[in-house]
Amino acid sequence: MKAKDESPIIYLVDDDEAVRDSLGMLFKSIGLKHEAYASALDFLERYNRARPSCLVADIRMPGLSGLELQQRLNDEHAEIPIIFITGHGDVPMADTAMKSGAADFIQKPFRDQDLIDRINKALARDLEQRKDRAEQDEIRRRIALLTPREKEVMERVVRGQANKVIAMDLDVSQRTVELHRARVMKKLRMRAVAELVHAVDRIGGVAKAEATATPAGTAASK
Repeated sequence: MKAKDESPIIYLVDDDEAVRDSLGMLFKSIGLKHEAYASALDFLERYNRARPSCLVADIRMPGLSGLELQQRLNDEHAEIPIIFITGHGDVPMADTAMKSGAADFIQKPFRDQDLIDRINKALARDLEQRKDRAEQDEIRRRIALLTPREKEVMERVVRGQANKVIAMDLDVSQRTVELHRARVMKKLRMRAVAELVHAVDRIGGVAKAEATATPAGTAASK
């Protein structure tokens, strides 16, 4: 069975065959993997969201334009960095694209090295975003392992409540709170409360974590 290729790739979308050929030769000459498409629809049919990548696209294309392609990707929550190729008259359009989340734009005519620099920056951004999403998913996965009572304790620890206050709030002994707190830290692999607070903040809070993960248990235990 062939191993899945997870090396970064450049998706090139341009209706001009000469541009696709010349940029394809450039990418190949410096060892950058790429796939070229003549239309946005062709790209959308083959785009692999799981693979680290960036998109280099002409902003003006027949059929689905570059801006429409960007909107389609935004609607599908695809976070691929986009670099738009623009003409002089397309700069206002490029400004709109940047406000909609494009990584960069480059104006024709451009130096090969300028484009390569932007692509390397976009690929690095994509890798960093993927790493961040993976770390957030891991935090959510660990929180899902907590019992409902442990989550209650964790929420109050994150809010800065002392063990004594938590015990009174939940009507349990302070020793019970200490035990649950220790289990929370162990399951989440946190060494300090500040680390726990930062982790929960990264995923948008406990409520958001629960909305995207399945709890490990359903019965609270004192």
